[in-house]
Amino acid sequence: MAKTALQFIHNGREVAVFVDGGTNLLAALRDLVGDHSPKFGCGQGGCGACTVLIDGDPVLSCVTLAESVAGKSIATADGLKSGPELHPLQTAFMENFAAQCGYCTPGMLMAAKALLDRTPTPSRIDVVEAISGNICRCTGYEPIINAILAAAGHGLRRA
Repeated sequence: MAKTALQFIHNGREVAVFVDGGTNLLAALRDLVGDHSPKFGCGQGGCGACTVLIDGDPVLSCVTLAESVAGKSIATADGLKSGPELHPLQTAFMENFAAQCGYCTPGMLMAAKALLDRTPTPSRIDVVEAISGNICRCTGYEPIINAILAAAGHGLRRA
């Protein structure tokens, strides 16, 4: 099978890889780019563990063809931090005990970032809707919702 050249922006830096036809974005990010922050959960777009932002919009990377992101900007949880400094959402998750096993956390963070980027002061209902496509089997969701609201309430947003 012939490989296709693919170029996109990954967490602010240009990336060029060769992908097989039919490769999903999750596999390209993990196997070719080396970003393991998006998690493989269900592989069918039902759990949200693989959520990334494509040009600012939350997308399930396991059901997105890698070739479809040519020239676009992809943001993952690994790109939230700045060196050793955590993103304010990451800090809020930590301070509000919003991560137990942590498997859903990268997808939850990216869904939350997309929400706060478009709605800086969301309501509780806004938060619940924003993370509704992300399954967490550990926290019961309350700590996650509280963390997102805390980040928004303290003006803890940054690009």
